[in-house]
Amino acid sequence: MAQESPVNNEQLTAYLEAHVDGFRGPITLEKFAGGQSNPTFKVTSASGVYVLRRQPSGKLLKSAHAVDREYRVLNALKDSNVPVAKVFHLCEDSSIIGSMFYLMQFCDGTVYWSASLAEIDTNEQRSAMYDAMNKVLVALHSVDVDAVGLSDYGKAGNYFERQLTRWTSQYRVTELKKIAAMDELSQWLEQHVPEDDGRVCLVHGDFRLDNMMFAKDSPDIIALLDWELSTLGHPFADLAYQCMQLRMPAGMGSIDGLQDIDRASLGIPTEAEYVALYCQRMGIVHIENWVFYLAFSFFRLAAIAQGVAKRATEGNASNEHANKVGSFVEPLAKMALEVIAKEIKRVTQ
Repeated sequence: MAQESPVNNEQLTAYLEAHVDGFRGPITLEKFAGGQSNPTFKVTSASGVYVLRRQPSGKLLKSAHAVDREYRVLNALKDSNVPVAKVFHLCEDSSIIGSMFYLMQFCDGTVYWSASLAEIDTNEQRSAMYDAMNKVLVALHSVDVDAVGLSDYGKAGNYFERQLTRWTSQYRVTELKKIAAMDELSQWLEQHVPEDDGRVCLVHGDFRLDNMMFAKDSPDIIALLDWELSTLGHPFADLAYQCMQLRMPAGMGSIDGLQDIDRASLGIPTEAEYVALYCQRMGIVHIENWVFYLAFSFFRLAAIAQGVAKRATEGNASNEHANKVGSFVEPLAKMALEVIAKEIKRVTQ
C-alpha cells in the first residue's frame, strides 16, 4: 500500500528556517504511531523539538484532513483555558513536502490508550485524571467563540441534522458493501433528530482519552490534540462521543473501552456520574435525548472507520493497519442499535 509522499529534509529545513523564527537545521523526522487521518511527525532540529502535522497524499474527501482548520483553532485558543500546543507556522504550499502542513510545539507528556488507565498506580490519580478530562471539556465548551475569532468556524442551524447529513453522505461515498445495521441505524437517526435547542459552542469532534496529553508528574492535561474534526456545534456531541468510547470493549480500534469493567474498583466515575459532573460545571439541569446523542456518536465513528477503510483500498491511508478498521463498522452500528433497543424497552416497561 502506498504511503504519504516522502519528505525532502533539506528542502523542508530551508523552508522552516525562512518562515519560523529561530528555527535551525539540520532535522530528523520520526513518524508518530497511531493517527489514521493526518500523518504526524516529531521534528528534531538544532533549535529544538517540534511536531509537524500534514495532510495525507492522494485524493481526499471534501472537507477532510483540514490541517489549516486545525492550525486556525489552535492559534485561536492559545490564550484560553483550553490546554493546547503552540503553533508556529502553516504551510499551504504543497510543493514543499507534497501536501499542506503546519508546525507546532512538541509537548513532553504522556498519552494513554486504555480507558481503564491500567498504567496508573492509584485510584485517586485515576479519579483525578477523569476529573481533569471533564474540566477540559467544560473549558472548551465555555470558550467565547466571538472573542477568540471563531464566530464563523461552523455553520448555523441544527448541528445534529447537519452532521447526520454529512456523515451519511460520506459513508455512502466510501461504502464498500451493504451493512444492514448501518442502514437501520441511519434510518432511526433520521427519524429522531432532536429539535434545535440553540446550544452552540466550539466542539472538538474527537474528544477521547488518546487525544489528550497528560503531564508526567501530575493528573493535569497539558495539551488537547487532533483538532481536525473541530467546528461550531452542539456541546453534547463531544460529551456523548467520549461516553460512547468508554462503553466500547477492549481491543476495538486504538483505544480500549470500559465495557464489562467495574469502574468503581478503579476509581473511575460511572457514565451517569461523569455526565452529572459535566452538567453541574456547565449549569445544566438535565440532558434530554441522551440516547440519540450516543447512537449518533456510534454512527459517526462507524462512518469515519468506513472512510479509513476506503482510503486503505485506494492506497493513501496514513496507517498500515487502516484496512483492518473497516471490520469495526458493523459492530459499532450494532452497539448503537443495542443502546436504542434498551432505551425503548425502558420507556415501554
